[in-house]
Amino acid sequence: MDTHSLLAFTLVAAIAIASPGPATLMAINNSLAHGQRSAVWSSLGNASGLFCLSAAAMLGLGALLASSEMLFNAVKVVGAGYLFYLGVRQLLKKSPMLADGAEGGDGARRPTPLKLYRSAFVTAVTNPKATLFFTALFPQFIDQGAALLPQFLLLTGIFILLSLTSLSLYAALAARAKGVLTRPSLSRWVSRVVGTTFIGFGAAILAMRRQGA
Repeated sequence: MDTHSLLAFTLVAAIAIASPGPATLMAINNSLAHGQRSAVWSSLGNASGLFCLSAAAMLGLGALLASSEMLFNAVKVVGAGYLFYLGVRQLLKKSPMLADGAEGGDGARRPTPLKLYRSAFVTAVTNPKATLFFTALFPQFIDQGAALLPQFLLLTGIFILLSLTSLSLYAALAARAKGVLTRPSLSRWVSRVVGTTFIGFGAAILAMRRQGA
């Protein structure tokens, strides 16, 4: 793979990642509710999910998802349903945002790193849009005449690194704004906005149509 193709892939990936999605919202919400360190675990969960989606695209599972309406709809419903669940749970939350967080909250109710990781992982792997993105993007930059594994690892590594950087920046910005956003007068409104946005992302996934359908 030449330098020009590598730079082009990095630019396309950066533009795609810069657009906020469920993973971004999750990092911001975790940073506000449980402290910036918690966003590290959700970011790692998202990165693991992206690696699985990238591997699936390379193995041809992404093409299968694009060609099978039944499979596409199944993944779409699962992904949307999970985002709906996250959104409704946020909307029904009556306590202030920091009540179960790292600062001043009950430590017993603080989510474990595994729970944060798992939630972000599930959100990533049940997003059919991401799978189709990898399926459409990779063939444009893969040299079919060269070994595929090194190219796969390089492109996936770049994408994951950009994603981790983006999520870390969003989490850091959220942490800086925590003093304002977690005031009792605003905290519940922030929770409502977060919950509604999760539901909006779920609705967007549910409204997706299979390419060529």
